[in-house]
Amino acid sequence: TRPKRGGGRTLTGVICMVKIPINILLVDDERDFVEMLSLRLEDDGQRVRPAYSGGEALDRLAERETDVVVLDIKMPGMDGIETLKAIKAKYPLVEVILLTGHGTVETAVEGLKSGAYDYVLKPADFPDLLSKLEGARQRKAEQEERIRQAEVKALVRRTGEI
Repeated sequence: TRPKRGGGRTLTGVICMVKIPINILLVDDERDFVEMLSLRLEDDGQRVRPAYSGGEALDRLAERETDVVVLDIKMPGMDGIETLKAIKAKYPLVEVILLTGHGTVETAVEGLKSGAYDYVLKPADFPDLLSKLEGARQRKAEQEERIRQAEVKALVRRTGEI
């Protein structure tokens, strides 16, 4: 460290990387799967909230900001594709990663066409899932930034400062 002008100290030659947690909503009707994956994600420093049905997922989204929803396709009642469409209709910036079994890859493709960011085959490869979660969060952040920039431009135009 070396002294700053104000008398404090700064680190030289050290880059401090702070991991920002991803706010994840994990949706699957298999409680054991949700609990185990939640623990792994939390151990990795992520913030995870569980939901066990499509309807519960929509309720949870209304409670708190979510970056990424990890959503099982095959659930009783409101399935993953219906839930995805409802999420995208009400929360278009929230990214969704679908969980699918080997036999439902075609359904995952339908999900991608309906606005999902990506899909992961069950059982989920954890490093692959983490990579996709980070990509989804990054895409959400970029979309939010573009919206902020557009709002600033619109405000500047309205106030006549161009």
